[in-house]
Amino acid sequence: MRPDAGVLAAAPWGRRAQLLRVLGVTFGLAVTVGNTIGAGILRTPGEVAAQLPSVWLLMGAWVVGALYALLGANSVAELGTMMPCSGGQYVFARRALGPYAGFVVGWSDWVSTCGSAAAVAIVIGEYTGVLVPVLAPHAMALAAGVVLAFAGLQWRGIHWGSGAQNLTSLVKALAFVAFIAACVAWGGGGALAGGATPAATAGASLLLAVTVALQAVIYTYDGWTGVIYFSEEVRDPARDIPRSLFGGVLVVAAIYLLFNLALLYVLPVGRLAGEPLAAGAAAAALFGERGDTLIRALTVVSLLSAVNALLLIATRVPFAMSRDRLFPAWAVRVNRGGTPTVALLFSLAATLLFLTGGGFNQVIAVLAFFFVANYAVSFTAVFVLRRREPEAPRPFRAWGYPWTTALALLGSLAFMAGAVATDTRNSLYALALLALSYPAYLLVKRRAGDAGENTGRRNDE
Repeated sequence: MRPDAGVLAAAPWGRRAQLLRVLGVTFGLAVTVGNTIGAGILRTPGEVAAQLPSVWLLMGAWVVGALYALLGANSVAELGTMMPCSGGQYVFARRALGPYAGFVVGWSDWVSTCGSAAAVAIVIGEYTGVLVPVLAPHAMALAAGVVLAFAGLQWRGIHWGSGAQNLTSLVKALAFVAFIAACVAWGGGGALAGGATPAATAGASLLLAVTVALQAVIYTYDGWTGVIYFSEEVRDPARDIPRSLFGGVLVVAAIYLLFNLALLYVLPVGRLAGEPLAAGAAAAALFGERGDTLIRALTVVSLLSAVNALLLIATRVPFAMSRDRLFPAWAVRVNRGGTPTVALLFSLAATLLFLTGGGFNQVIAVLAFFFVANYAVSFTAVFVLRRREPEAPRPFRAWGYPWTTALALLGSLAFMAGAVATDTRNSLYALALLALSYPAYLLVKRRAGDAGENTGRRNDE
């Protein structure tokens, strides 16, 4: 693939599909915040505290998660500026490891993103029904309405989609800042205010606890790659992609660390440990019965930006794959507003199917194995392309290469090993799906080849 292959691509009908180069760092930060911060941070602190009932160990786990994301951003920034093509990690996998690796990364990424959008929309619908009881019987319709509303905005063009992302991510960040401020203003009695702290485990048990806690933390940080799905739509990829990646991780890490400190200021570690909705427990301690309403409202506000971000991201993957004939060729079409309309329709249909058909939790659980596997593929791509294409333009070169990239890769492999150990059943399903993907890849390639021959004959005529 040429480095500029994503800027203009010829569609099968002879028209030219062009994304608009109109995005900047503001959008890069907004899509990172929107894609990363969701319901996970509201509940994960309780899971981490259950494993690490120590303020220092608990906060250390969140710092390690931030460092892992920064290491990843360091390597992905090199790939994103080297290949400024929209489509995310699919683009890196295909160029470095070939079409089949790209096929696996692209399809698993797309399906899991659509499933995640459906899961997030359902939470919005259910929580809105609790906040407004008259709407409770219509939770599923509300969820579908949210998805359709954001899809409608995105259909109008990238200016509308990015504007919605900027606004909803800003509201989300301000909502978290307000919650943190409330904890500081009215909290007390928690671990940071002198509350009792249980004794931490030691030895092999501590190692296992740290591993499980870090899995939850790293999963909660997932989403920091958001901007690379729009690389050819960024006005100055060489400057704005690294700034968006590093800046996005730092913003998310700051919110996560301050949020955890705020919870610890309100609650003792023992009260936080095992709490299924840690933020809800803190809100209840501060505001009593009104705390539940507050947290549900915070969740709805947080997840609106996630739905928009996930739909935007999901649309770019089939668009990129269709240019390489690994997705139906019509998905390459782009409207005047810079939206890949057919890819958006595919993604919308898949999201609504998950929404109404159910079963997406199992699909996401199986594909969760691939989310870190895809990171591992991207980090491997840095090594492969440094060796195979040493003279290729690299506006940004990963700091500390090869050690930083190797450390990020080892972290991903360790996470995958932990996933197999703690969720063996779904990991085996994922490996079985990987085995079945090769025949599917051959079928797609064959059909794409036939379509290309037929198009060529029509053009010759």
